[in-house]
Amino acid sequence: MEADTVEAPRRGFSRRSLFGLAGAGVVVGAAAGGAVGTAVGRATAADGGGMAGTVPFHGSHQAGIVTAAQDRMHFVAFDVITDSREKLVSLLKTWTSMAERMSQGLQATPDGATGSGEYSPPDDTGEALGLDPSQLTITIGFGPGLFVGAPGTPAEGEDRFGIAARKPAALEQMPRFMLDALDPARSEGDICVQACANDPQVAVHAVRNLARVGFGVVAVRWSQLGFGRTSSTSTTQETPRNLFGFKDGTRNIKAEDSAAVDDYVWVDGADDQPWMAGGSYLVARRIRMQIEPWDRTTLHEQERVFGREKGSGAPLGQDDEFDPLDLQSKGPKGLFIDEDAHVRLASAEKNGGIQILRRGYNFTDGSDGLGHLDAGLFFIAYCRDPQKQFVPLQTALSRNDLLNEYITHVGSAVFAVPPGVGGSGDHWGSGLFA
Repeated sequence: MEADTVEAPRRGFSRRSLFGLAGAGVVVGAAAGGAVGTAVGRATAADGGGMAGTVPFHGSHQAGIVTAAQDRMHFVAFDVITDSREKLVSLLKTWTSMAERMSQGLQATPDGATGSGEYSPPDDTGEALGLDPSQLTITIGFGPGLFVGAPGTPAEGEDRFGIAARKPAALEQMPRFMLDALDPARSEGDICVQACANDPQVAVHAVRNLARVGFGVVAVRWSQLGFGRTSSTSTTQETPRNLFGFKDGTRNIKAEDSAAVDDYVWVDGADDQPWMAGGSYLVARRIRMQIEPWDRTTLHEQERVFGREKGSGAPLGQDDEFDPLDLQSKGPKGLFIDEDAHVRLASAEKNGGIQILRRGYNFTDGSDGLGHLDAGLFFIAYCRDPQKQFVPLQTALSRNDLLNEYITHVGSAVFAVPPGVGGSGDHWGSGLFA
């Protein structure tokens, strides 16, 4: 970034930032883990200022995947409404520049909030002025419909941008799993943007400005706000709890396990399309939780459903959260962990060694017409190949998981996440559109 185009980063702690720190203090350890960042590359969120600091934007992988999970998320899926490849690529270049700046705590464009003159709309919406970068990461993905127009859209079956031959085989829409009750208005999309930060206003500002500048090229299809990360992506983070009160993501792939990350998260150039080397695949699922029935369920039943103790998070039959998962351990009444318990069916041991990187958030969107909380888990999985990892895993869960009595999958989407942005002049999707 040229010096004459970059203003000083936002400084100082705002009240909002302080509240964010109080609400997610467990991430502080991640910021202190400089050795961790060295071990697995910049995408592990090595930063220069704790939870208020920055996560490097450039690198071989996009930030926001193995980056230590921030506390808040704004996720949006766009439809591309132009047939012009030139306009689309131009927007991706603009978005890249804006994302790089906002990740540093800068305005989306230099002096964008007030410098355009009183008779022009500002180039930056301004609500993040005075706020810290808050470890903002902005991650982009491309849906199947970008390559070949999605069914039911005006572009159905069309290769609008001349990239159909570059569509990876793994990028297929998710099948409809048993018990799915998917809402088309909360599913799919041509492009997704995942903005994560420790200040919700910073994440919202990022998505709002990308959407604003995309007018005429993209249109928001659906979006989701999230709070309270539901997985730990680093050994420096404590395991969070979901809205059912259970620790979630104890056995998730951690950034420090570089072998597992290479095997199950990053795409290899030899896998399929060379432009995806260093990228990954994102599967998003909006999972509605039946909060009220769950709250009337006994503790014994809740723990049987998950297969873990609610207090410690330990697998049933064990003492501590991180004790090995022993699927064969028995007590006087039989197996400690039910044959259909969530932890058993989701385990690598039960799925031929399959692992995925979980990166989800709690959500509440008010109440439905019956007065029940519209709340749950916005689940994000990063995979090297969703067809070989997520699909078989979710197939098994959809058939037998005891948790299915208390959850409903209402949204679904899959995106190809390209590799990170290199040096100056590079942009999101440069390999795809080369």
